[in-house]
This record gives sequence, structure tokens and C-alpha cells, in this order.
Amino acid sequence: MENILTHSHSHSHSHLQLVLRGSKSSSNSVFRKPFAKFRTLNTQIGFASFHPLPSFTDTVSDSKHTTLLVETYHVHHSLRILLAKLQKEDSCPLRILTEDGDWSKDHFWAVVRFLKKASRFTEIVQVFDMWKNIEKSRINEFNYNKIISLLCEVGMMEVAVSALQEMKVQGLEPSLDTYNPIIHGFSIEGKFSDALHFVDEMREFGLEPDTETYDGLIRAYGKFQMYDKMGKCVKKMELDGCSLDHITYNILIQEYSRGGLLQRVEKLYQRMLSKGMHLQSSTFVAMLEAYTTFGMVEKMEKIYRKLLNSKTYLDDDLIRKVAEVYIKNYMFSKLEDLGLELRTAFGETDLVWCLRLLSYACLLSRKGMDTIVREMTEAKVHWNVTVANIIMLAYVKMKDFKHLRILLSLLPIYRVKPDIISIGILFDANRIGFDGNGALESWRRMGHLYRVVEMRTDSLVLTAFGKGHFLKSCEEVYSSLHPEDRERKTWTYYDLIALLSKHNDSIDCVKPK
Repeated sequence: MENILTHSHSHSHSHLQLVLRGSKSSSNSVFRKPFAKFRTLNTQIGFASFHPLPSFTDTVSDSKHTTLLVETYHVHHSLRILLAKLQKEDSCPLRILTEDGDWSKDHFWAVVRFLKKASRFTEIVQVFDMWKNIEKSRINEFNYNKIISLLCEVGMMEVAVSALQEMKVQGLEPSLDTYNPIIHGFSIEGKFSDALHFVDEMREFGLEPDTETYDGLIRAYGKFQMYDKMGKCVKKMELDGCSLDHITYNILIQEYSRGGLLQRVEKLYQRMLSKGMHLQSSTFVAMLEAYTTFGMVEKMEKIYRKLLNSKTYLDDDLIRKVAEVYIKNYMFSKLEDLGLELRTAFGETDLVWCLRLLSYACLLSRKGMDTIVREMTEAKVHWNVTVANIIMLAYVKMKDFKHLRILLSLLPIYRVKPDIISIGILFDANRIGFDGNGALESWRRMGHLYRVVEMRTDSLVLTAFGKGHFLKSCEEVYSSLHPEDRERKTWTYYDLIALLSKHNDSIDCVKPK
């Protein structure tokens, strides 16, 4: 059934001219006043005493400023030309570098950033080899460290290690900035034996691991849920004289939160508060996700308030998790509060309207739903299928067939097309005494039943009201089919209804004319 229920940097030439014109008009403003010739001599002398002519020093300063602006313009202009060459479909950075003869440091790193963004990682190493050999002073620790860090970031660990070996051959001394990315790169891939090998090699060069070294290891252990290793890493860190800073604490809380180790989370959180350490918003997000997973309402709300007060952007899926906790605890009025708070913090969104409307629908409050609908009308908010389905579900639960029929007749006016949830609502209503044949026939004439099956309703609606008899029957019958039969055709609503009619006599199939 899951196969058919698918969710659907630079200054411009004009700016330079403006700056130059502004500088010139400012220095010569005494002579350009249109009314200056009408002043008396005394007035002009007095005026000049307060606005002296530009000194030689000022002129030189302006000249230097102008030269700097011109140079900046030419640098940016040449950089734009270079990037334009790279953007061509058959571009080759090695050929471009050969044609240009050389690139400045800024131009080279701009090319590296471009190639990284385009996922052309192999070309980065080739260009670096060619560029550094043009000017031998470029063979230095700084450039190698940047390249190694970039290679580790994109997972090219073998090439990064080769670059490290090349550094040694060149007589350059690796530093923590060299080793840390390699250690982190291997550990984030779960290759901890390789990572620890380079920790040992680093020590052979007289370099001791720093806090950053351990932080990367801790994060990687957390990624692979190796929480005992995390604890041992922290102890080893302290024995080596590396104090746990706020970054380390944030990493620990985030990883323990993802692992659901809430006692450790609480202990570390309280320790950070007592030390006056800064908690990152990402740490609060991880804690919030953990509390929603375990349905811990009070702690969830406490962390949620901190995030809301800090104006931290909250992903819609995280908001849904918070809402699901309220729904599962039958705290439906909290959905309205949640929606209003989100509207105040981030503005009106479809999810905000969904939360507020769902609050009253779950409470089966027709007056509350009418209030939200009026607000939507005043705000000129267009209806979507989520809004329609929420209201219809509430009407079905109240067995308010009069308002259900009226709403069904209004859906074409609201330009709302039914989805699988809408179809299911109609059939479920038929099972308890509603005559929905007129609406179903209307959907057939408008071609809605011959559209590909999809679910465009917010998932919170199913959390609140459940799947219903029709949707459950669809899943059962569809899953009973042979895989080849399920995949060989594109399923429409008509096909689905016809399939169910063969297995369930209570499902009436609407046949095309």
C-alpha cells in the first residue's frame, strides 16, 4: 500500500562609477553649488573658511582609495570570467590554468570551492598539484592542511592520506590541523582502528590530541551508538589534560539524546547549567526530539519554550512530533496553543492552520472549527485537502451528515481535489448511514477518480483520527496481491475501489460510463 500512498561576493562596474562620482562630487562641492555665483564676496570667503579646499594629503588619500577600488573591480571581474569558464559543460580546470598561466591565491581557492560544490573532487587534487608547482612557495603547511581537510570532508580518505605522505616527503611538518581532519574522517566512517592509528602517529611527531581531536571521536562513537566507547573517550580525554569545554558537552548531550539515554542527558545538562556553559540550539533540538519520542510532556514543553524564545527555526516534522505527543495524551486544546505560538514566532503556515483546526476537530467543536474557518477567510488563506478532510472527519464522527453534505458540495468551489483520505472518509460515512453516492458520482464526472492514488493530507490527521475502515481495507487487500500485480500498473482511485469491491460486498464500485 505504501507504493500507492505517495506524497506527492563582487562589486559591479556601475557601483564603482557611483563611488567615484560620489567621491568627486564630495571634494568639489564648493564649486558645484548652482547658487554660488550669487553670493557676496564676504559670504563666499566665510563659506570657504568653513569648507577649505582639499589638501594635498587628502588628494593622495583619495587617489589611493580610487586605485584600490579599481583593483578590486578588476580582481572580481577576472574572477567572474574564470568561474564562467568553469561553468561550461566541457570545462577543464587544468586546461584553463594552462591558458591563464597562473592564478592568484583567491582565484585558486575560488576554483576549489566551485569544484567542491560541483562534486568534482578528483579535479581539486589535480589542480592543486599543478597550481602549487607553478610557484614553489605554495608548497606549505597551510595549503596542504586546507586540501587535506577538504578531502576528508568529502570522504576521500585514501587521497587525504596520500597528501599527508606527500607533505612529509616535501619536508613539511604535519600539525594538529593536519591530523584532526584525518582522524575525524576515518572515525565518522566507522573506521576507528585507522583513526586511532593516526592518533598514535600524531604522538610520534610530538603532537598530543587536543579537545577537537576527542570531540570528533566522541561524535563518531555516538553516530554508531558506541556509548561505552564515548564514556571511555571522555575519561581518556580528561587523563590527557584536555578539559571538556562547552562544545564537548553539547556533543555528548546531542548523542546521548539520539540514543535515548536520558539520565545521562539530564546529568550533563545540569552540569552545563551549573558551569554557565552555552547550549547550542541543535542540542535543544536533540533533547526535544528525545522527549517527544518518550512522550515526556513536561520536559518536552520546557525545552520547546527555550527553542521558541530563542527564535530557533523548528522543522515541521519536529513540530508534528510535539503535536503527536499532545494528541496521544488527549491534550487537544494544546494544539491550538501550539499553533498560536508558532504563528507569533514564525508567521502563518499551512501547518499552523492545520494544528489550530485539528484542535477543535478533535474536541468535536463545530463552533471552534467555524471560528478558524472565518479567520482563514479573513486572512484570504486558500483551502487545501488537509483542511477539508479535518472538517469532514469531525462531521463524520459527530454524524453531522447535513454539514458533511454541504461541505462536499463546496469542495469544487474551494478547488479542493480529493485524495485517498477523502475517498476513505466518504466510504466510511456510507457505512454509518450517509448517502455519499452523489458526491462520488460528482467526483467521477470531474475525473477525480481516474487520477493516480496519492495522500496529500497532513500526517497529523491520521494520528488524530486513525486510518478508518476503508483505508485499512485498502492496505489489507493491496498487500495480499502478488508483487508483480501490485507493480505492473499505475493505480487510480477507480482501480482501488474496484479492487475492494471484489473483496468486500459493502464497497460499492462506481463504474465509468
